[in-house]
Amino acid sequence: MGQFLEDFIPNRDRFSYPERMQQGITLHREIDTFTDAHPEIWEAKKVFSPMVRLYSGAFVDVALDYFLANSLSENDLKSHSTHVYQVLRKYEEVLPEKLGRMVDGMQKDNWLYNYKEDWGIKYSMQNVLNKAKYLDKNLAVFEVFLNNKPQLQKHFEAFFPQLFAHAKKVNSEF
Repeated sequence: MGQFLEDFIPNRDRFSYPERMQQGITLHREIDTFTDAHPEIWEAKKVFSPMVRLYSGAFVDVALDYFLANSLSENDLKSHSTHVYQVLRKYEEVLPEKLGRMVDGMQKDNWLYNYKEDWGIKYSMQNVLNKAKYLDKNLAVFEVFLNNKPQLQKHFEAFFPQLFAHAKKVNSEF
């Protein structure tokens, strides 16, 4: 739950949530900090930065979601997606309004599961473009992803085991 809350609440509000949710928020921040400082991510950002400059990190995040989804078995990805939607629904009453509205679309279109598909990532990248204040909504960012998929996958494969180990260590400290 805290993993989702992090992107939707001001820092000062995190203490109003139960301890386990606060831990999820903290874990999300640790993951973001580790990711932002990692050399593989810096290299992956170079794929998108000529086109989207400071937004390159957002597009790398989406690309990583694609490779993560494709690293799981079909059953594991389905099970994980279903579980996440169940948890979000269980705690609907504590979700910030914007996140609550987003959950409806997420579940209806099964975003988490469909990250494994090119069209699912295209949809996600278009959402980033639509929300970006200073980017043309018609940029060919998805084509950049497709044209650089092997390179981005190499960055994912070098980065993700290290991220997983870091997150496991941080989580064990709770």
